[in-house]
Amino acid sequence: MRIRINVNIYKILSGDDMSVKDMIVKRFKDIMRERNMSINELANISGITPSTVYSMMLDSRRDLSVITVKKLCDGLDITLGEFFSTEEFDKLEQEIK
Repeated sequence: MRIRINVNIYKILSGDDMSVKDMIVKRFKDIMRERNMSINELANISGITPSTVYSMMLDSRRDLSVITVKKLCDGLDITLGEFFSTEEFDKLEQEIK
């Protein structure tokens, strides 16, 4: 069973109006920049096709597979907890009120 996250329903409190999907993509881009890594390199070390990673980066793509995020984190040798442990993710507005 594949789990998908509808990421466009979440907004960040800072007013950037950034979705969770946008924040996930930004986080991967920041890590790739820090490690001087290309999308192809990230895909290869994660066992994912480059086209999957490229399509994940597209603004038009609305949701991401949790499995894909996990594989990318595995390729980067970081846990999901480490990946999501940032101030931006901590500032997400709570959806259940």
